[in-house]
Amino acid sequence: MRLNREIIMSLWIVVALVVFIGVTGNPNRTDSPEADTADMLAHPNTVPELTEEETEILGQQDLLLKVDAEEDFMATGELNPNHYPAQRAAKVVQHYLNTRYGSPYRLFGLHRVHSGNAEDVADSGRKYHLEITAQEIISNTTEKCSAEVLFPRVEQQGSAQVQASCEELLKVNITAQEEALYQQYKNSPNLVSSQYLPDSHGHIDPDMRPFWHLGIVASSFIMLNESTENTLYNMAQVANITQQATENDQLKFDSHILLHDMVSQEIIHWKLLFTWSPPEGVKVLKMEKLPHCHNCEKPPEIN
Repeated sequence: MRLNREIIMSLWIVVALVVFIGVTGNPNRTDSPEADTADMLAHPNTVPELTEEETEILGQQDLLLKVDAEEDFMATGELNPNHYPAQRAAKVVQHYLNTRYGSPYRLFGLHRVHSGNAEDVADSGRKYHLEITAQEIISNTTEKCSAEVLFPRVEQQGSAQVQASCEELLKVNITAQEEALYQQYKNSPNLVSSQYLPDSHGHIDPDMRPFWHLGIVASSFIMLNESTENTLYNMAQVANITQQATENDQLKFDSHILLHDMVSQEIIHWKLLFTWSPPEGVKVLKMEKLPHCHNCEKPPEIN
């Protein structure tokens, strides 16, 4: 029985490595910070929290995550930082940071999970204690942070509670850029509107990049609210974003967001109505999950 399991595991690893070799390593690719950001945040099948060394064995690691997910799911005590339980909890910290501090010029990602442990909390749920490195992606600033994530029990139907402080990531001064963007679109007679950020080739017009960032920050409110111990969300695409008439000095946007749940492999459609201004940050007014629609026009395939 043990021999059969070892043979099966070996075959899975060989298959994963073959697939990995077939889909990575474009010799014609020119690396740039913008390309790296698009790869990390736009592609629904990427794992942005992996470091460069870990990305080299992405195929094998993805296999191990799937193989070990069941045995690790309700583990308590020390967790493997590369397996689903720790990664799921740490991803929620990323969404929390974006909802608290994100803007068109400040965007947070998960760079690495260093360690984690989980404990059952009576009458509350399961609490994860994490040591992570978070990244402010636009300035490429990283900081090691401690965080706690409490997932409520299923019957309580609440969102995850997060505590985290990453003060170094907030030291880059973005006031001038934010104010310039705000004044430009607050006073413009033409309301901005765009589709497919990024497009099927991973391209984003430079003028639309701040609105892509706003879409990511706004989608973090959904992902923070919806995340459980059974999910692992990324934002896949801003299918469309349209500026509305300004009210109360807030820029207002209606948007259609595509989320990717890496566990179920579903692409989930949401409508969002949100506002933004430099003093107030992003505020979500309405979020609506759209039903599956097999006859609807599909957005372009995301490479």
